[in-house]
Amino acid sequence: MKWLDHEIIYSISDTEWVSPIQVVPKKTGITVIRNDKNESVPTRVQSRWRVCIDYRKLNDASRKDYFFLPFLDQMLERLPEHSFYCFLDGYFDYIQISIAPDEQKKTTFTCPFGTYAFRRMSFGLCNAPATFQRCVISIFLDLVSNVWCFPSPIFILITRLWCFHH
Repeated sequence: MKWLDHEIIYSISDTEWVSPIQVVPKKTGITVIRNDKNESVPTRVQSRWRVCIDYRKLNDASRKDYFFLPFLDQMLERLPEHSFYCFLDGYFDYIQISIAPDEQKKTTFTCPFGTYAFRRMSFGLCNAPATFQRCVISIFLDLVSNVWCFPSPIFILITRLWCFHH
């Protein structure tokens, strides 16, 4: 309900675009445990859950944006060529981008608390990574030589200069 309190979502009642939510295990990494034979076995530990919105219907109907998105290995190969780089926490990256009011109803999802639509971009939308990449490039283009985003909770700014102010 934090999203509702922060006006990221709003209650909605009439739309043909309603996506269900799914509760899935959150990827938490690998740990090594001992099995019955006292052997070390790498095991994925499940300790948390993640709520995902199933946007498959909306994503199938959406025109795809094929804006360039680099692979992480491409970004890492380019880092030694530059003087400075910065890994920024992008946890709240997509929700910084507003959705056009007439398009918000397409992000509708239903849950036990009601039916809601997003005012801001949500994870799971097929064009969200490309849209975010475009926004970051437009914001930082004058400041850095390369701006590359990786569709995860980080993005990387690569520059030859440290001084970002004029």
